[in-house]
Amino acid sequence: MFNDKTYSQKMDKTIEVFTKELSSLRTGRANANMLDLIKVEVYGQQMPINQIASVTTPESRMINIQVWDVSNVPLIDSAIKKSELGLNPQIDGQLIRLPVPDLSEERRSEIKKVIKSMGEKCKISIRNIRREANDDLKKLLKNKDIGEDEEKKFEKIVQTFTDEHIKKIDEKVSSKEKEIMTI
Repeated sequence: MFNDKTYSQKMDKTIEVFTKELSSLRTGRANANMLDLIKVEVYGQQMPINQIASVTTPESRMINIQVWDVSNVPLIDSAIKKSELGLNPQIDGQLIRLPVPDLSEERRSEIKKVIKSMGEKCKISIRNIRREANDDLKKLLKNKDIGEDEEKKFEKIVQTFTDEHIKKIDEKVSSKEKEIMTI
């Protein structure tokens, strides 16, 4: 039997991942989530910064990273410098300060392009889930597990899920663009 909820959940998961990626983009404000995508090579494995240090934002233009093990300070420092965030870490013992500079107009435009492209990738994932659902429906119809009427009904349901999720992506993209363009 066909379970349309499975595909809706897959689409929800896709949007969850997209939202997490968006929150890691640098806007003009300090945000601890900006560091989520940066992995540091420690103890023989790649780990996110928040698993080897405390990350706080004491003010709107500053991120503090209190590193638990002093030997990890240079590793975190180099991982941040290698990332595409364009931040300059200032080291003070086991504390790393990350001043978040204002975004230039040019950088804002670059980030808008990145947001649009992330949105497009997410929409493609949603459409792939729709295609997968429709392929499953065709198989069920071919094996005579469902009738043509049921197939059409489920196709409509899956299309509705797809439209709703794509609308959510567009809303998230446009809201993030507004956030980027707000000085």
